[in-house]
Amino acid sequence: MKALLIAETREGKSLASSAELIAFCKVAGADSVMFMAGTTTDLPDFDGTLYLADSEKYGEYNPVVHKQLILDVVEKEKPDMIVFSHSSYGWDLAPRVAYSLGAAQFSEVAGFEDGAPVLPACNSKLRRKVQAKSELIVLTLQAGAFGLGEELDTKPTVVPVDTDSTGVIVFEGYEQAEEGGVDLGKAEVIVSAGRGIGGADNVGIVADLAKALGGEYGASRPVVDAEWVEHARQVGTTGQTVSPKLYVACGISGAIQHLAGMKKSEFVVAVNTDKDAPIGEVADVLVVADVKQFLPELTQKILGG
Repeated sequence: MKALLIAETREGKSLASSAELIAFCKVAGADSVMFMAGTTTDLPDFDGTLYLADSEKYGEYNPVVHKQLILDVVEKEKPDMIVFSHSSYGWDLAPRVAYSLGAAQFSEVAGFEDGAPVLPACNSKLRRKVQAKSELIVLTLQAGAFGLGEELDTKPTVVPVDTDSTGVIVFEGYEQAEEGGVDLGKAEVIVSAGRGIGGADNVGIVADLAKALGGEYGASRPVVDAEWVEHARQVGTTGQTVSPKLYVACGISGAIQHLAGMKKSEFVVAVNTDKDAPIGEVADVLVVADVKQFLPELTQKILGG
């Protein structure tokens, strides 16, 4: 089995997400080659062949041109899978490539078992294994679902690629997103609320604990989607990525999207009524308790009560 990995660059620098593509190949047991539109001055760590398109000539993103460049590599390498990150680049370009090749596409792949992609279902509460009808498949990988156990320190063998294809879309550059009212990335202590807190009325006990610990409070996506907490406090792949000294997860089950946003925390405490919740696998301490009872008691003890 062979995979063509589509790496990304931004402002001349290769993105770290290429490591997740490589990690996926290890899980899938696939050989791999890589494609990237970038420059020779900043190459991803990869022990293999990298087909490199000059981003100064073709842009860091041009859907028509990049699609053709990828199709040319596919013609040469004959991969079984074409693998993108589930990013703005990937979710726009992957369907274009899949349609051109008549290939099945699966988005936000979170695993790979028995030769088949595994996708999240029911708001990531369940997973389903899918089988394509086409021989070639196109995948986008859920951020944080695949990680290497160790950092690579190997540069690829570069093969330049060119095309005469042109497109009508002009890439103008990147625009910085507006910052919210709180920057959780700077907090040394974060106490986050999950759906297990029960309702918006209980966000206060999470905020109180965060204040007692001298930190900020955050939330998982279901809490934000329910409008219990503003989006600026969301932790996860669609929120903020944080790395505090202490992370307290309150009533959070531990969906992959959330774990990806806080996995670099130095010390993790999880409070959950379910001793088998996935959050327990990454927690340094798991407290099996009802957050509505435990958090006020803990806050009172911290405050000397």
